[in-house]
Amino acid sequence: MRLIYKGNVHEVYELTDKVLIIVRTDRISVHGRLLPMEIKNKGIILNKISDFWFNHTSSIINNHVISFNIEDIPSFFHSEKFKDRIVMVEKLNIIPFEFIVRGYIYGRMWKAYQKNEMFCGMKIEGAYKLAQKLDEPIITPTTKSDKVGDVNVTMDDVEICIGKDLTQQIISISYRLYKECSEYAISKGLIIADTKFEFGLNAKNQLVLADEICTPDTSRFWDVSDYETGKIPKSYDKQLIRDWLTTNIENGEFQYDKIPESIIRETEYNYRECMHKLLGIL
Repeated sequence: MRLIYKGNVHEVYELTDKVLIIVRTDRISVHGRLLPMEIKNKGIILNKISDFWFNHTSSIINNHVISFNIEDIPSFFHSEKFKDRIVMVEKLNIIPFEFIVRGYIYGRMWKAYQKNEMFCGMKIEGAYKLAQKLDEPIITPTTKSDKVGDVNVTMDDVEICIGKDLTQQIISISYRLYKECSEYAISKGLIIADTKFEFGLNAKNQLVLADEICTPDTSRFWDVSDYETGKIPKSYDKQLIRDWLTTNIENGEFQYDKIPESIIRETEYNYRECMHKLLGIL
């Protein structure tokens, strides 16, 4: 048993050359930067939500989960430190991109649209207001980085790296996953404005869904009852922290160590409320 990766949010242990243990911590990262404060029980919430979604989407694509059951996981992890935070997964050859499916225009896409700029190699056509639903969802790939944040790339860049056939397979599956998850979320009073998917190849060279899926760390959740085109919707993720950082820049720098306790507490509430709405548990 050895720790092989300690990222901003996750820790990964190697159990065998084919099996890994992922630990989801309460640490939080914004703009690729680890914050000095934590979000209480965030790791537990992410694990429970991922467990649900991996089961819910298993008919669309196989995923890397072997077990969330503590009884299947070595006794080394049978402590309060790891309780409800761990998952045993198949070791994959991870594809070095994240695939963000955007159903609504917001964030970096909205900024590019306002400036009439290209975004991930594409031009957003049409007349849109802030947070408006797109005519059709769009996939925008980024590189994977725990240090400098996501870097936008084009689908041509992806094809050059992994090939056209695999890229097209990922595009098709990503759209299907977004459709399935967003329709379920709507039925629970949540809009998934955008979400990212990560994939890998298993020992048989088959495409497998990896990481976590449709959690507040990988998705932008909005409250259906609060949603109105042209306005900033209530968000069940870490948007509050992003917004505070953006509006409190000093000397051109984000004030990561000055985020108010009230913003952290409200973010904790939003994570819990997202889980409650999706899964019906507190």
